[in-house]
Amino acid sequence: MKSVIKVTDVNVPETMETFKAILAEPEKMFEMLGVDFSRAAERAVTELIKLELTDFLGREKYERKTGKDKNYRNGSYKRTYTVKNLGTLNFEVKRDRRGKFNSKLIKRYDRYDPALAGDMLAMFLGGMSTRNINMFSSQLLGRKISAAEVSNVNKEINGAIELWRTRPLNGIQIKYMITDGVNFTMRVGHHIEKVPMLIVIGVTYDNKRLFLNIQQGDKEKASTWREMFRDMKDVRGLNKDDIQLGIMDGLTGLEKVFGEEFPNAKTQRCTVHVARNVLAKVPCSLKEETSDKLRDIFYAPDKKAAVANYKTFVEEYQDIIPSAVNCLGRSIKSCLTFFSFPEHEWISLRTTNAIERVNKEFKRRTKPMEILAGEKSAYLLLCFVACKMELGWKCMPFGNKSNLPVLAQFTQNA
Repeated sequence: MKSVIKVTDVNVPETMETFKAILAEPEKMFEMLGVDFSRAAERAVTELIKLELTDFLGREKYERKTGKDKNYRNGSYKRTYTVKNLGTLNFEVKRDRRGKFNSKLIKRYDRYDPALAGDMLAMFLGGMSTRNINMFSSQLLGRKISAAEVSNVNKEINGAIELWRTRPLNGIQIKYMITDGVNFTMRVGHHIEKVPMLIVIGVTYDNKRLFLNIQQGDKEKASTWREMFRDMKDVRGLNKDDIQLGIMDGLTGLEKVFGEEFPNAKTQRCTVHVARNVLAKVPCSLKEETSDKLRDIFYAPDKKAAVANYKTFVEEYQDIIPSAVNCLGRSIKSCLTFFSFPEHEWISLRTTNAIERVNKEFKRRTKPMEILAGEKSAYLLLCFVACKMELGWKCMPFGNKSNLPVLAQFTQNA
């Protein structure tokens, strides 16, 4: 039976010496106190590990061991450990002759306090690059936190992120889907490449917005989107019959693929993308008036007026800018689909602006990093941003906006 271990007193800095030093340089008071606290913590940890070894061996330092087990103390080694609010501690870890002793207070391969790991993760997800974390940690903690250490912390939540990203969609009734893709600069093996991410936002029947999919893939290939739609339906359980509308840009073949995978749904082509394509074929002298004419079509009070304005556009410009007229003609049917839905949702349905704002936030968050470390790193960052945005959307239901463009009431003639 092991003997009872007596806890010895831990030495601490003399209060009077510390007080005199502070009086000499009062502006360094907190720095001095911090150093004193750190040194006291180092001595305390060293003493506690000594006691732990004593408990492990079952006897005091100079007490003889009786029995067959001849294990005994065998010196010590130096190690460091970074602690939140104290910085880097240097202390001794005692060893036993047989190498069986492992401290349970501070595990062998741990290099920092678990609370500090949470802070590292928060800094990374909050917008700091691993380079900046490395730089600031040297000032705040007394040692640099390497990119590898940040990556190791991130790995701990990659599993949870992947579960959220691929979560089941059965039981969620989605009426609208908004699709788009965004490119990121990413490290792929030993190369740096532009890698696209496919983003899908869903709108439920009670007008809540949700991220349905964040997935790496070629956004310029309709076949890639088909695979993603099928994964959402066949693997994750999305009910295809609930979908009423898909809002997308003008990628060739995407509307056809969407219609085949969601046969009950209509498609709405983003009017901003269409207008941009049309104006690209218009000479500078006509851009302003052509832009106004397009606005009259897309922001008409009803579909009948929109069709009438479109016919006027064709008659007026067919002979002047036929390429622009033909460009609009190829998309006009899909551009006016939103008129079939409730009027208070028109301004939200006619464009992919909802997802463009998401892409802008993704870009803002990843800008400090310049190059993403890989696919997993991209999912970690983007899914974190997505979760934050979903929380913000809870108090901002989809739709319920005026049919007028933003600030239009201040720019039109009375």
